[in-house]
Amino acid sequence: MLDFIYYPVSGILWVWHKVFGAVLGADSGFAWALSVVFLVFTLRLLLYKPFVKQVRTTRQMQELQPQIKALQKKYGKDRQKLALEMQKLQKEHGFNPIMGCLPVLAQAPVFIGLFHVLRSFNRTGTGLGQLGLSPEVNANTPNYFFSVDDVQSFLSARLFGAPISAAITSPDSVLIAFEPFGGIPSVWPIVAVSVPLMIIASVATHLNSRASVARQSEAAAANPQAAIMNKLALYVFPLGVLVGGPFLPVAILLYWVSNNVWTYGQQHLVFGRIDKEEAAAKEAALERRNENAPKPGARPELTKKKPAPGAKPVRPAVSSDGDSTAASTSSSSSSGNGGATTPKKKKTPPGKVRPKNQRRR
Repeated sequence: MLDFIYYPVSGILWVWHKVFGAVLGADSGFAWALSVVFLVFTLRLLLYKPFVKQVRTTRQMQELQPQIKALQKKYGKDRQKLALEMQKLQKEHGFNPIMGCLPVLAQAPVFIGLFHVLRSFNRTGTGLGQLGLSPEVNANTPNYFFSVDDVQSFLSARLFGAPISAAITSPDSVLIAFEPFGGIPSVWPIVAVSVPLMIIASVATHLNSRASVARQSEAAAANPQAAIMNKLALYVFPLGVLVGGPFLPVAILLYWVSNNVWTYGQQHLVFGRIDKEEAAAKEAALERRNENAPKPGARPELTKKKPAPGAKPVRPAVSSDGDSTAASTSSSSSSGNGGATTPKKKKTPPGKVRPKNQRRR
C-alpha cells in the first residue's frame, strides 16, 4: 500500500550500499551503517529549502503575533470573520503556515519507510506486520530494490558484533534468522551498540530543542501553549527516545542519531545566515535614514503653505496714489488703536459734490 514510499527509500539505501560496499566490502557492518547515515543526509539535503522556509515562516509568525492577537480580540466571537481576516493578513504578508510543517511531515513517511525496509530484511517474526517466514525462505526473498544476495549480505553484516536490524528486545525467533550468516547473535553486543546510540540520540534531541526554544521571542515563549510544547520538546521527547530505544533496531537508532546531528548543524547554519541577513537589512535601513536626515548646522528649508483648493489668492491692497499698504503697517496701526481697526474713508474725486447727508458738519 505504501510502495510509493518503500521503493524510493530502499533505492537510495541500495545506491549508498553499493558505494560503501565497493570500498569496505558488501558484508561489512560499517558499509551498511554508513548507507543508513547517508540515506538520512540525502533526504535531509532534499528537504533543505523547505527547512529554510520553515525557519522564515516561524520568525514571520512571531512578528505577526501582535496583529494576530488584535484580530482574535476583535473577532473572537465571530469565528468565520476571524478566519477571513487571518487569511487576509497571511496573504498580505506572504505567510504560508503549511511551510512550517512541511519538513516534519516529509520526514515522517521517510522514517516509516526506512523502518519497514529494514525490518523486511528479516521477516521471520510473528508480530504486527511480520510475515512469519522461515529463515531459509526469508534469506531467499528479495526486499524491494535489494536482491537475494543483498538480503543475505545484510544478514551477514555486523556492527561490533550486533546485526543492525536487531533490537535489544528482539525475540529468539527473529535472531535465529541470522544463524546461517555468522551465527545467532547474543543480546549483549546489541545492548553495547544500542545503549550509546540511545543516549546520543536523546541528548541530541534535547540540544536541538533547546536551540529552538532559545531563539523564540519573549511573547512566543510566554504563550501557555508554546510553553507546554517547549517542555515536551525539551524533556518528554528525549525521554521517549530512551524509553523506546530498546524496541528499535540498531539501524533506526543510527537514523535517529544522524538525523539529529544533521539538524543541529543545519540549524546553526540557517539561523546564522538569517541573522546576518536581518542585521544587514537593519544597517541598510539605518544608513538610508541617516542619508535623508538634514546635516548638522544646516537650516531647514521653509516651505510656503499652499492655498486650500478653491480659495482666492490673497493680494496686497493698493491705494489710489499707487502705494501698496503692507500688512505690517495695518497690523501696527491696529495695535496702536488698542486692537480696534478704523475703517478708511474713501476720497471724493475732484469736481464731485458730496451728498448732503455725507457733508461734514
